[in-house]
Amino acid sequence: MRAIVAHAAHDLRIEEAPALPLEPRDICVQVAYGGICGSDLHYFNDGGFGLVRLREPMILGHEVAGTVTALGSDVARVKVGDRVAVNPSVPCNRCRYCLEGRQNHCLDMRFYGSAMRFPHVQGAFREALVCNEQQAHTVADHLSLAEAAMAEPLAVCLHAVRRAGSVMGKRVLVTGCGPIGALSVVAARRAGASEVIVTDIADATLPYALRVGADRALNVGRDPDALANYAVDKGYFDVALEASGAEAAVRTAIDVVRPGGVIVQLGLGGDMKLPINAISAKELQLRGTFRFHEEYPLALEFMAKGLIDVKPLISATVPFAQAREAFELASDRSRSMKVQLSF
Repeated sequence: MRAIVAHAAHDLRIEEAPALPLEPRDICVQVAYGGICGSDLHYFNDGGFGLVRLREPMILGHEVAGTVTALGSDVARVKVGDRVAVNPSVPCNRCRYCLEGRQNHCLDMRFYGSAMRFPHVQGAFREALVCNEQQAHTVADHLSLAEAAMAEPLAVCLHAVRRAGSVMGKRVLVTGCGPIGALSVVAARRAGASEVIVTDIADATLPYALRVGADRALNVGRDPDALANYAVDKGYFDVALEASGAEAAVRTAIDVVRPGGVIVQLGLGGDMKLPINAISAKELQLRGTFRFHEEYPLALEFMAKGLIDVKPLISATVPFAQAREAFELASDRSRSMKVQLSF
């Protein structure tokens, strides 16, 4: 079978990859769609991120859905022909964090398309994917496989909103309006936010946020003072979901979130210098968020019930044989939101 393999920055190849044998609880999935994620783009553009670097060729991808084509001898959850979304997170379920119900912090996590461990965990951008049956979640008949492939980034945002606590009736700021920022708007609305305002430093992505439920979209690149009025009387927002990873965005959130409010940090942009005195004086809560666990099937359930619509965020679908063109398109925020590969 063919797979999309990153060798180094800007060295992306379509190569033959070996088909893995089926263990008793394994299934084989013919991949239909795969979404290009920000981490995939880091490997493509930079050869990694932070201290995480490619040290060997690695198949990219972790946002996929497809059709079951073969079963191991002991598989009971799915059958041949089922359409499934594949959870890329494979916790050990034995370490202390897994046993505490914090599988996203597993000490022996295997996450598709990740160079965090060596040998690297190979990803899912391949024509046929062998995975454990526990990773496969059936897709409702009326839900497209392209939508189902959005379950992973949506799960990330559902987890982030959960980390914020109750947002019912609250005013929410979302900073950074890439796919994660836009899906954070969706997740906040689903959780009952009464008002959602988004910011970005470019115009192209802002209309997507408005389409999926934002009340207002502001370009803080063109107008750095666009949020100034929201800082009056110690702040306006109850919750900020920071999806850009930019220090300036976090500082702005500290200014415009009211005393006792919550800032959830989704974006990963490296170390920052923050005004700790302001955080303390306003009694703000700065919370991290990392991946997801039980939110993955919940994302599929919300989409299947029509409670969340991700279709407006899929901006392009490109044949996987044109992977380089797809990655270049996904890297250009002026031309894309979520780019998916068709297998």
